[in-house]
Amino acid sequence: MSTFIIIALIIINIAAFIIYGIDKLKAKMGAWRIPEATLLGIAFIFGSLGAFLGMKVFHHKTKHKQFYIGVPLMLMVQLAIIAVIVLKFFVL
Repeated sequence: MSTFIIIALIIINIAAFIIYGIDKLKAKMGAWRIPEATLLGIAFIFGSLGAFLGMKVFHHKTKHKQFYIGVPLMLMVQLAIIAVIVLKFFVL
């Protein structure tokens, strides 16, 4: 079960990173954009690390308050949740 969860987290974070890159490319091209709710939503469902890295690598959404505060905050909360789960089920 834990292997499945780890693989799912890796996949969702890779997807978040790619989605942020695609949205940045679309912004440069003046094309239809991915809704901000979708970008924040993928970060919310434990894709915050990929979203954060996507923001940094692609320099995307770095001036929008809900992103430059929200995504790192989600990342910290999600890392804390994961740490509690790991400590509770695997260490103790």
